[in-house]
Amino acid sequence: MLVWGIFIGFIILCLALDLGIFNRKAHEIKTKEASIWTAIWVTVALSFSAVIYWLFSQDLVANPDGLAPKTAVLKYISGYLIELSLSIDNVFVIAVIFSAFKIPAKYQHEVLFWGIIGAILFRGLMILFGVALIHKFDWITYVFGGFLLITAFRMIKHDESNFDPRHGFIFRNLKKLFPITPELNEDRFFIKRMGVKAATPLFVALIIIELTDVLFALDSIPAILAITSDPFIVFSSNILAILGLRSMYFVISRMLAKFRYINYSLVVILAFVGIKMILSHNMEIPEWLSLVVIVFSLTAGIVLSLVIPNKEGEDLKKTDGSTQG
Repeated sequence: MLVWGIFIGFIILCLALDLGIFNRKAHEIKTKEASIWTAIWVTVALSFSAVIYWLFSQDLVANPDGLAPKTAVLKYISGYLIELSLSIDNVFVIAVIFSAFKIPAKYQHEVLFWGIIGAILFRGLMILFGVALIHKFDWITYVFGGFLLITAFRMIKHDESNFDPRHGFIFRNLKKLFPITPELNEDRFFIKRMGVKAATPLFVALIIIELTDVLFALDSIPAILAITSDPFIVFSSNILAILGLRSMYFVISRMLAKFRYINYSLVVILAFVGIKMILSHNMEIPEWLSLVVIVFSLTAGIVLSLVIPNKEGEDLKKTDGSTQG
């Protein structure tokens, strides 16, 4: 429990430094600044693999699966890369939400900050229940594996360019709970007009981002559980990927049209981990192979996006929702 406490304390410290010092004043996050912070978070996350090795070699964390230190490191890196790659799909949705509600660029980081805190809490609970289910019911791996295969198939058929949060289920029900004003008042989530307290577009965007992240977690949590059911590896790799999502958003959202084949990379990754989960009781797939498949799929998606010419007009359609980012 001490290790968990120290790790959670580290996450809280990072969040406090982020909003309290480095981003105390609302400002537009430029690509250069976002790239630097993305590099920092990726470096921190990958460097944490050394901590994973040390913790497992010294038996400082519960190790229900009896993982060797090197195996634990491979599972951590694989899990981190899966969560990071699946976050790319989340970036598109966030960009559309910000565009739909006309959130100024200088307030987007604050919305994402509070969204990340909510995501950490929700995912922590989902990881807790997911790990408990896998350890209690062996057959649940078949359910998770089948769910990932269905998700991969739906991702092929799904056209994200038609996504409009203003016509979605969440927004319609938010309007029933409290008044919503189209006006922004700097970085306030609520304003009072004629004695009535109303939510601003900033708050609406936050809630929709929060709830859509829960939906994304329904894909990402089973995906990482296909790699390992060790609670500390699942939690640490997931949370460190989420912490880097804010800065990564400001980099990737401006280049979404260029990476149009990344979606197919995610389909391959989800299908692979789904099959791995279904076969886990009868066949052991080496961790190095999982890592190779993940890295190769992402690299292939990026390379194909850069070398294959884009169809005229496709860029405009796909970047329509991301220009605000």
